[in-house]
Amino acid sequence: MVDAIDSNSHSNGSIQNSNGSMEEKLDDLRRLFGKANGDPLRIVGVGAGAWGSVFIAMLQDSYGHLREKVLIRIWRRRGRTVDKATAEHLFEVINSREDVLRRLIRRCAYLKYVEARLGDRTLYADEILKDGFCLNMIDTPLCPLKVVNNLQEAVWDADIVVNSLPSTDTRQVFDEMRRYWKERLIMPVIISLSKGVEAELEPQPRIITPTQMINSATGVPPENILYLGGPNIASEIYNREYANARICGAEKWRKSLANFLRQPHFIVWDNGDLVTHEVMGGLKNVYAIGAGMVAALTKESATSKAVYFAHCTSEMIFITHLLAEEPEKLAGPLLADTYVTLLKGRNAWYGQKLAEGELSLEMGDSIKGKGMIQGVSAVKAFYELLSQSSLSVLHPEDNKPVAPVKLCPILKMLYSILITREFSSEAILQALRDETITDPRDRIKIAQTHVFYKPSLLGQQR
Repeated sequence: MVDAIDSNSHSNGSIQNSNGSMEEKLDDLRRLFGKANGDPLRIVGVGAGAWGSVFIAMLQDSYGHLREKVLIRIWRRRGRTVDKATAEHLFEVINSREDVLRRLIRRCAYLKYVEARLGDRTLYADEILKDGFCLNMIDTPLCPLKVVNNLQEAVWDADIVVNSLPSTDTRQVFDEMRRYWKERLIMPVIISLSKGVEAELEPQPRIITPTQMINSATGVPPENILYLGGPNIASEIYNREYANARICGAEKWRKSLANFLRQPHFIVWDNGDLVTHEVMGGLKNVYAIGAGMVAALTKESATSKAVYFAHCTSEMIFITHLLAEEPEKLAGPLLADTYVTLLKGRNAWYGQKLAEGELSLEMGDSIKGKGMIQGVSAVKAFYELLSQSSLSVLHPEDNKPVAPVKLCPILKMLYSILITREFSSEAILQALRDETITDPRDRIKIAQTHVFYKPSLLGQQR
């Protein structure tokens, strides 16, 4: 069931006035979709983590007042409860923000948060999302959202589907969607925000990305599936910190969508290289976990963190040369995304908490208040992929062919810590202090002087 909301209401309580330029951008996109008057453009977010919720909330803030031309909603499963400690914290957040407090009182929604704080009522994640609270980002109130719990109701007639599901859930959910789209003559456009990856080893080693999973599960043509990523922290974007992103995919859609999504504080560029950008978004999560470990174990030593950064970026450059024909074009976006994730991302936070003993591997990689830690599965995927002997490269000292992972000691150690659990977090420092480790400069030199680009890794052919 969809809850009706006052779509003119901003999260800060102000009223959004009609903006001619925003309406023009919406009209341009509507024309591309062939929309007639009286038929709204239907945009649905699938998944309600921090970034997915913020993305839909930004669209609601920008275009929600144009209710005859666009319908914006978000799907999340029913049943996830809010524990009492989170309910108490949520109550504090509400009372610290007069605009939010007034909005809830005006909507007759305040009392349930009082009762939840007292333990007299159980709140649910989908319920609070309708009021503008994402369970993974309680401290950043959003605008109220139209929430749908039934997946079929949410997506069957959607024009644009925004995927923010973890990669581990993407295939299953989109396989279900396929059943609802059987009778459609025109498939929707899908924008994927997910940065997880998986490895497929047979019939030949390759990386599987969420957009590829979506294509395989639904039959939606590749030109209708795009990826959007960038060096962004969800809460900061919603608080209008300056940010940028890049939407990648077929030219027919990406330029119009980039224009539609662009705002003064959120600049969106476009690019045709979808899969490579998507894979790079997953790669930086791998090394962010290790960065968090190093920061915690060295008590934020700037020198140790710099040593780690040198080694991890050299490994990322090395891996990029395996994956991309023109890796230099990816250097800026990859390093920018890595930098922001190391500073404030959930993967670095996860590595830090593991090293400090506040979290354990037995707790899994879905953490309360943070959501899915995508870097854990990405460590497994990249390690398994780069361990294949069929991808061997020449070792610079032994002059013998070795699997690429042999030249990536940080990735190897993260796999031993997180996946096989042979070592504790402290072993990441042992890897940094190993005198036999390859000089980062040498690893980059290997990548630049040996032609070992493997197009098959991304399912491509030369």
